[in-house]
Amino acid sequence: QYDIVADCSDNVPTRYLVSDACVLAGKPLVSGSALRLEGQLVVYNYGGGPCYRCLFPEPPPPDAVTNCADGGVLGVVPGIIGCLQALEVLKIASGMGCSFHRYMLMFDALEGTFRNIKLRPKKADCAVCGDNPSVTRLQDYEAFCGSSATDKCRTLQLLPGGDRISVRQYKELLDARVPHVLLDVRPQVEVEICRLPHALHIPLRKLEEKDEESLQRLQKRICEEKQRTDDQTSLPIYVVCKLGNDSQKAVKILQELPAKEFGAVSAKDIKGGLMAWAAKIDSTFPQY
Repeated sequence: QYDIVADCSDNVPTRYLVSDACVLAGKPLVSGSALRLEGQLVVYNYGGGPCYRCLFPEPPPPDAVTNCADGGVLGVVPGIIGCLQALEVLKIASGMGCSFHRYMLMFDALEGTFRNIKLRPKKADCAVCGDNPSVTRLQDYEAFCGSSATDKCRTLQLLPGGDRISVRQYKELLDARVPHVLLDVRPQVEVEICRLPHALHIPLRKLEEKDEESLQRLQKRICEEKQRTDDQTSLPIYVVCKLGNDSQKAVKILQELPAKEFGAVSAKDIKGGLMAWAAKIDSTFPQY
């Protein structure tokens, strides 16, 4: 019973759901998104322009997607994009047409710039709006995307249970003064908000890039901690981040480090990250 749909959701499954529903119902979709200091605006399924699936036939890997709860957003940015969405809705409803059914608007709040990116036209072989669509009814979009339809903080499961410990288990190890390395893989801006004083900070990006200076710092810390052991056992490295997602990615990288250079180490991540630490161990620890 509606003429126009505005999508302001913050997760991939909902975006596929809303786009497919609009194609099946023959309604234009005014879609806005924002993350950190950037925003985007597109109008799908209008005036011969593409739908969401035309541009993104396959969903991205769940661990490659972030949302505002995870990545943050400057509140002004969705305000700006939302106003532009409202403008497009009014233009379509009044018959004035639309500016963004063939272009994507990209807003950079840091530079204060807007630019338009020309979109590919509607695809003849699109699964939902093409000439012979295979999607003719709504489906299970959480299963299709491999992620949940929520704007809350994600909880990824990238490691087996044996490669993860709880914050309570880590607190017991800390109290027992068990030799180990605590590696904080958050971005520098988050570390400046709060940190555990004994943690070694190396951002996940540096580990992914195999940054030589960062790996040398890690190697040095491992050697220092090994001096507290008999050097016969595998030194544990516990990895922490904000929510326990990036830490799992870091563990996978650490598990591939050459034993010749780093010795025998055992990497595990701390489930729930520092926000679980604040909720279950130290109520005075800042949450953000």
